[in-house]
Amino acid sequence: MSDWTAALQRAAALSIAPDAFWRLSLVEWRALTAAPSLIPVLGRPGLEALIDLYPDEET
Repeated sequence: MSDWTAALQRAAALSIAPDAFWRLSLVEWRALTAAPSLIPVLGRPGLEALIDLYPDEET
């Protein structure tokens, strides 16, 4: 079995559609498939940076 076949099967197990699988970056794929302890925790500075980048839209 090729690495791509195994990756697609893993994506299917995660309920990721094939078209969404092919759009994932390597970083996104690794974040989805990494052991939870290997995923860095988002700290307060990171959260605030995201808030600055993506502010709530005023309606």
